[in-house]
Amino acid sequence: MAILEVEHVQKVFGKTEVLHDISFSMEKGMTLSLIGSSGSGKTTLLRCLNFLETPTAGRIIVNGETLFDSAQVSQKTDHELRKKRLHFGLVFQSFNLFPQYTALQNVTLACELLAKEKKAWHTDRKRIQQEIKEKANGLLTQMGLADRTGNYPYQLSGGQCQRVAIARALALEPDILCFDEPTSALDPELTGEVLRVIRSLAERKMTMIIVTHEMAFAKDVAQQVVFMDRGEICEMGTPEQVFCYPQKERTKQFLAGYHQ
Repeated sequence: MAILEVEHVQKVFGKTEVLHDISFSMEKGMTLSLIGSSGSGKTTLLRCLNFLETPTAGRIIVNGETLFDSAQVSQKTDHELRKKRLHFGLVFQSFNLFPQYTALQNVTLACELLAKEKKAWHTDRKRIQQEIKEKANGLLTQMGLADRTGNYPYQLSGGQCQRVAIARALALEPDILCFDEPTSALDPELTGEVLRVIRSLAERKMTMIIVTHEMAFAKDVAQQVVFMDRGEICEMGTPEQVFCYPQKERTKQFLAGYHQ
């Protein structure tokens, strides 16, 4: 059974249709690369999946549970929205770390949120806090930041900040980890260290959706590639199908710009 099913999702802002009839599915452990020009709707799609935006129409299903159905839409409480967002971890291109907190505190805050949602926070707070600290330290170590846990974001490089952001997203134990152009704010050297972390997650079969302009990486790391254009899925298939044998003229034009 698919871990994620997106059915006929539409998003309209005012009179502008930003997403039109978006449908795809993913199996557990799959990495999907979302590619396309700026303004093609990739980030809006991620924001709809994470419920930072509410789709205008369509259905979103995770592990067989319908999280959104426009035919049955009703006003959701903040608690219900937070619970839905826990299915997805989102790593932003601009990191979005809390500047007043250390790397460790940024990650433990996410762990605390998860504990509260699981109703475990009030059972034995002292024990839970110790477990959270151990978990956060473990995630930062996994990101190669064991010696940076006490540093504030301004004391970290862009690549280190992004790795803290990845650790924070993983702390929520999401079903699907989403990346919104995670290297666009980084120079080439720092880009490499973040891509290595993402590649290691793919090797461990973390289910991921990656919006990226790094075409070589998108081709190498993904099992499925979706090319979006003007709010629609223009082409979808394996990396070989999309990158080597594109069927649509628009896909060919887009990829030609990266092959030059």
